[in-house]
Amino acid sequence: MEPVEQQIQSDSAVTQSSPEHSASSAPASPVRPERRRKPRTWETPPAPVPPTRLDDYKSIVGEAEIDELKFLARELKGKTVKMVNSTAVGGGVAEMLNQLVPLLNEMEVNTHWDVITGGNDFFEVTKAFHNALQGSDYNLTQHARDIFMMHNEQNRQRIQFSEDFIVIHDPQPAALISARQESQPKQRWVWRCHIDLSSPNREVWEFLRPFVEKYDAAIFSSQSFARQLPIPQYLFYPCIDPLSEKNKDVDDSFVQHVCDEFGIDRSRPIVTQVSRFDRAKDPVGVVQAFKQARKYVDCQLVLAGGGASDDPEGAAVLKEVKEAVGEDPDIILLDLPPWCALQINALQRASTIIVQKSIREGFGLTVTEALWKGKPTIAGAVGGIPNQIIHKLTWLRLSDTLSLDPPRFCQTARSERTRTRKGELSDEHQRPAMVAAASDIAVQWGELKSRSFESDRQENTMAPAFARAAVSRHERAPAIRMDTQQPAKLPLICRAFR
Repeated sequence: MEPVEQQIQSDSAVTQSSPEHSASSAPASPVRPERRRKPRTWETPPAPVPPTRLDDYKSIVGEAEIDELKFLARELKGKTVKMVNSTAVGGGVAEMLNQLVPLLNEMEVNTHWDVITGGNDFFEVTKAFHNALQGSDYNLTQHARDIFMMHNEQNRQRIQFSEDFIVIHDPQPAALISARQESQPKQRWVWRCHIDLSSPNREVWEFLRPFVEKYDAAIFSSQSFARQLPIPQYLFYPCIDPLSEKNKDVDDSFVQHVCDEFGIDRSRPIVTQVSRFDRAKDPVGVVQAFKQARKYVDCQLVLAGGGASDDPEGAAVLKEVKEAVGEDPDIILLDLPPWCALQINALQRASTIIVQKSIREGFGLTVTEALWKGKPTIAGAVGGIPNQIIHKLTWLRLSDTLSLDPPRFCQTARSERTRTRKGELSDEHQRPAMVAAASDIAVQWGELKSRSFESDRQENTMAPAFARAAVSRHERAPAIRMDTQQPAKLPLICRAFR
């Protein structure tokens, strides 16, 4: 029996024997679950889960896909890869690398992962760069430039770059390209950008662009993120891992136990947003929208998030959210540590609706997670979210529902035929690239890294490097893309899925 299954069964046993569970699960009881301010699941990380193996994905992608991965990897055996990013925990990049690196090593592509270090001054600057590159106003000072360059130089001296392929993730370590040596002409450097560069702050982009142009290639998560560059550019969707703690199937008894731990009443509609406490995710806006929605529907809001070591704004944003929430008994605010992935999984599965009210976004893997779990999803039309949700096809764009009177909208939303058809269309849309097993991403890295790049250096194209289909489910979630220029009109949505 796997450790995760043992944990689920153990948690279920604890839940079934606890007086709190008995009280909260009694169908005739009007008493809501008691909110625990500090559940035990926050206190101690669980035992490490054994890494997944390629063969574990056969039930998802099929045996032929696994065989192809192993066949393609033969040409890369003995090659070495270095992944570099800014944090080991928190955020989609760290989650992907945690799954991807062991799989590459299993295919005998020797892969190392290094995380840059820096003081608060460095991460304050890089967070400001991150926001500016996604469109925020920012005055780039010489002091900020000096801090960025100083810490990149310190990391250049600390990290060894002897591998065949160096993959630098996002802007924080972009200047590490200066570590490239003329004595290693066959070494290839790739810059992997996970954020939205469609409308960057000009000053910040012009500062970073000379570093990016020194790479052999750049990879972006959406067509709209690409910039005019003299190096080859590739479209490469990120992924979730369907077998990870956050996405694997879990027993409903464990879902109930987590809800009991966090004081969530499953007999009432649950609206959930899972994200870092970041202003770009607009958690305060979610709270405000929920309070309007509750005038129409007796529902609950779950805001589940955490922080990352490279995001110094998290504590300040969490404080703003707490002030917006106040003592509202229907809003469950959870500041979770990184080891609560299984609890996040349970919260998403317990939800009636999942919201991602982003005003700026990278690809938006929380949307991918929601769709993978078959949940109705409301999301801002920013970043990579429009790549995942087809307007008026997989469901409705939220602003368009304003023209529908509530009874008609509720009738449409409750129609089994409509929901089934939109689920099928969403499934068809997901199949090309949107949800990929980490094992499938490995072959895409392999195909990219095995290229010479020299023939493409003079071209400025977005060569497709789509992940193969890794979704075989028959049911797929309805999704609602939210126009960010409109207020979040949750009342109709809550009524629709009540």
